[in-house]
Amino acid sequence: MNAMTWYDHETKSIWSQPWGRALDGELKGVELFLLPSQISTWASWKEAHPNTLAMTSDISRVSPRQRFDSNFVIGLVLAEKAKAYRYSDVSAKMIINDMLGDIPIFVWAADELYYAYVRQIDDQTLTFQIEDGELTDAETGSTWDLDLGLATEGALKGESLQPVPSSSAYDWAWRDFYPESTFYQP
Repeated sequence: MNAMTWYDHETKSIWSQPWGRALDGELKGVELFLLPSQISTWASWKEAHPNTLAMTSDISRVSPRQRFDSNFVIGLVLAEKAKAYRYSDVSAKMIINDMLGDIPIFVWAADELYYAYVRQIDDQTLTFQIEDGELTDAETGSTWDLDLGLATEGALKGESLQPVPSSSAYDWAWRDFYPESTFYQP
């Protein structure tokens, strides 16, 4: 299905990168727990995490960076539901408050970066917005650190949002692996 697979030499299992599932071998059918991750530029990452170290080797090669074109999607998978958001749609709005199945989420994108979080603290669903250049929620007016999903000021100071596992793909590749996925319509 046009995606990279990994070979586990110990169990002789072949793993699908998009699914995190063993397709063949001793562990066939086993699925890995998908951890939240993000795509970031090195400059943005270093600004947010100035003490970061990176390992390189003299044999590593850097390929030209793929631009986020109109076919590029941010794919979310949570509670057995999948939904794709065109990067261009999200970056045009900056923030989309939405639902992924029964779970309230928000997706943010700009400058070839994106984040996705569950927008609920305890039983309170929040509506996020950019106000005077800062991420705030409409319900309490709390200010949030987008990189950390952490309220830094206001009534919810110290509360944190749960990141939503995501991956980036071309729309056709996302459909290959998640044919039941819905696509956000602006």
